[in-house]
Amino acid sequence: MALPKLILTDIDGVWTDGGMFYDQTGNEWKKFNTSDSAGVMFSHRLKIPVGIITGEDTEIVKRRAAKLNIDYLYQGISNKLEVAKKLSSEIGITLKEIAYIGDDINDIELLSAVGISAAPFNAPDYVKNNVHYVTNKKGGEGAFREFVEYIIGRKEILNMLKANDVLS
Repeated sequence: MALPKLILTDIDGVWTDGGMFYDQTGNEWKKFNTSDSAGVMFSHRLKIPVGIITGEDTEIVKRRAAKLNIDYLYQGISNKLEVAKKLSSEIGITLKEIAYIGDDINDIELLSAVGISAAPFNAPDYVKNNVHYVTNKKGGEGAFREFVEYIIGRKEILNMLKANDVLS
């Protein structure tokens, strides 16, 4: 499998378990699994940009994206395929050169259009039936990292480790 030129991801249900917590003053909370940050790190080591396309629009996701140096962030998006088409055109690649992981009905169009697609283990069957790979991990438990590791392969990860290129 050729490496993609861009990796895109949904957030809720992929990087989180899909739960949303609200306190009595109206603050929203999300729990991210830090394991997924290694997926971003592996991608960047291979010079593969990472983008987030999500239907939610929160400061929480913006802060997480900034902390991990996410290359592209699109929030409040209802038509994810349209955004991916525009982005791919802007950076000069095709949809088939994109990898995408999503977990719900609003992801199916984009999942069906990209070259490599995945869904977390706990996604609905009608989503999992439309992807190339289903992670062993549930959303919020490192599914994004597992997807990136699947894409780049164990051999490439071991090569990065041997070259001491992962943590530098």
